[in-house]
Amino acid sequence: MLFEDKREVELVWNDKSNEVTNIVLPFQTIEHIDEPRAEKDVKLQMGLFDYDERGRQIKGWTNKLIWGDNKLILSSLKNGPLREEIEAQGGIKLIYIDPPFDVGADFSMDIEIGDEQLHKQPSVLEELAYRDTWGKGADSFITMLYERLILMKDLLSQDGSIFVQCDYRVSAYLKLILDEIFDKNNFVNQIVWKRTFSHSDTGQGANHFGRLHDYILFYKKSEKFKLNTVYTDYSEKYIKDFYKYTGKNGKKYRLVSLLGPGGGAKGNPFYEFLGISRYWVYSKEKMKKLYEEGKIIQIKPGTVPQKIRYIDESPGVPLQDLWMDISPVQGGSLENADYPTQKPESLIERIINASSNEDDIICDFFCGSGTTGAVAEKLNRKWIMSDLGKFAINTSRKRLINVQRELKNNKKNYRAFEILNLGKYERQHYIGVNPNLREEDKNKQLEEKEKDFVKLILKAYKAEPTSGFKIFHGKKSARLVAIGPINLPVTRNFIHEVLTECIAKFITKVDVLGFEFEMGLVPNVVDEAKEKGVDLSLKYIPRDVFDKRAIEKNQVVFYDVSYIEVKPYIKGKSASVELIDFSVFYNQDTIANVVEQLKNGSNKIIVENGKIIKVTKDKDGIVNSEILTKKWTDWIDYWSVDFNYESKKETIRRKKDNNKEVEEIWTGDYIFENEWQSFRTKKDRNIELKTVSHEYPGKGRYKIAIKVVDIFGNDTMKVIEVNI
Repeated sequence: MLFEDKREVELVWNDKSNEVTNIVLPFQTIEHIDEPRAEKDVKLQMGLFDYDERGRQIKGWTNKLIWGDNKLILSSLKNGPLREEIEAQGGIKLIYIDPPFDVGADFSMDIEIGDEQLHKQPSVLEELAYRDTWGKGADSFITMLYERLILMKDLLSQDGSIFVQCDYRVSAYLKLILDEIFDKNNFVNQIVWKRTFSHSDTGQGANHFGRLHDYILFYKKSEKFKLNTVYTDYSEKYIKDFYKYTGKNGKKYRLVSLLGPGGGAKGNPFYEFLGISRYWVYSKEKMKKLYEEGKIIQIKPGTVPQKIRYIDESPGVPLQDLWMDISPVQGGSLENADYPTQKPESLIERIINASSNEDDIICDFFCGSGTTGAVAEKLNRKWIMSDLGKFAINTSRKRLINVQRELKNNKKNYRAFEILNLGKYERQHYIGVNPNLREEDKNKQLEEKEKDFVKLILKAYKAEPTSGFKIFHGKKSARLVAIGPINLPVTRNFIHEVLTECIAKFITKVDVLGFEFEMGLVPNVVDEAKEKGVDLSLKYIPRDVFDKRAIEKNQVVFYDVSYIEVKPYIKGKSASVELIDFSVFYNQDTIANVVEQLKNGSNKIIVENGKIIKVTKDKDGIVNSEILTKKWTDWIDYWSVDFNYESKKETIRRKKDNNKEVEEIWTGDYIFENEWQSFRTKKDRNIELKTVSHEYPGKGRYKIAIKVVDIFGNDTMKVIEVNI
């Protein structure tokens, strides 16, 4: 401490700390996608990877799309077993992040319902993370990013680099903390990207000029980093000034003089033909060949001939730090995912080409609509992406499947990707369970913590604690409330215990809350309860309950469990599945509340009791309401099928007690292998309701899993058995 060099310049803010989390949570594999949907006849794609008889990738790097808090994700990547897999692939060569630095931004979405649009609010967790926390001022934003940037630096390989996108609001702060974390000597560029070409959305007025650009701060980790040379196209002025010759094809050509050091050309018939009395660098034979190919011209007889070069033959202008040639995402473009903060693929393509090579690992920990992964896949890079929002994960999944389809159609290779989260381990972490304990000790600690956990859930649900019951924890109005376990799904057995106590104590109205539910519970147990005179409602506990601010603001929403109805079709050794019903019970505002706030001559779209309703108040104050979800299919954004569910066990990798060896443990769950899918896109709002036939290897009983993702990004899964 006495002799440590003091920093010349350092950014200081409230609550600044050099403490960095080192928590390691296992990653749970939710879904595995390694081929686009099967069509009628699909030949196995061979090439870079090894496949089994169904065309599934069985080894090699699998790209990763991770849902959750990126601080926990970064710490688990840095300190956990997955780090070894990353290092075996050469490490992470590039990190690009575009954190939501606009603390006043609206992170809601516009979801298309028929010809109308529903204004979807962000989840409470996103709302708090993106607005309430960072919106307290620059120090809250910097605090959030500081620890994450330290973790990112550690994850980068020694020859890696990072690009951080921001605007005028935070660029000065970010430059200083990046200087501190990466060392100011590792600063490479502050890139200025002209993100718009019009002043309509820049807020230009009496007090400032139009704001047209963002900054991209570019740092290397060490001197080992090498930058690839990237060229940009010549400007129109350059073409006009230097590419003056227009060929018969209408293309611009540059004129390059072929005149040599001088001398007589007497006796050379080719030169005499051109009427030139000086000799050239090229031989007579080479000159004839170039002339016949049209690569030399003579503008006027007797003048010096020129070699012509089409502009595309030149690599262009070496890339500078002022990028004015990349347009923002256009509304009608194929890449437009209607996602706030979405950046153009050409921007990410330039960054990836400059700072990585094929097969390198690229990361984006604020991935949004998945642009980084989509571009990385097209450029044959490996990738890891994460996001806090479930809607972002679903948007990215659809986009990446479309990339796979595009590459497949062009007969190009593509890698598998898997969807991961921290799941029950994240929940255990939130309530304070030590992940390094043995399973037995961990369960004991979990039991002790559950009392506080129950109080937390009841408060979020606005229910009062109750006593004198075996399985019920609280009461809300006339309904009793039972809370399922933290780290396990609510099972059929748990529901039977609930119903047994209901019958014994003449209870008729019950809410069961859980983080996960055993598949196929709805509508079966609900119908069973109704037959016994019990009004049973199953509701998901959102992750938002772990943020005390969300509870204090009464912002936590508990959604009813949706249910799926399907019909299988069996023919010989083949089976297909038809989706015949999907039911939801969401609420987002009420008609009564909207009518009270709505001005004359305006309208608003809301969600009430599982229906999307457009409420209109005309100029005379007369209110009309129209149900937009006219059929159950309007709720579906995406659905997919695993025709042989339970064929692939889900395992987690964790270090043994000696903290050196890594062991694989079966979680008791299975990985959903995405073998067929249909989903809506901005360009195509249609959705198929029946799969193609899937052929099985032999007779027997097989389990088929069906997953449906609704327009809010929430997923529901059902498993059925078929006899082949």
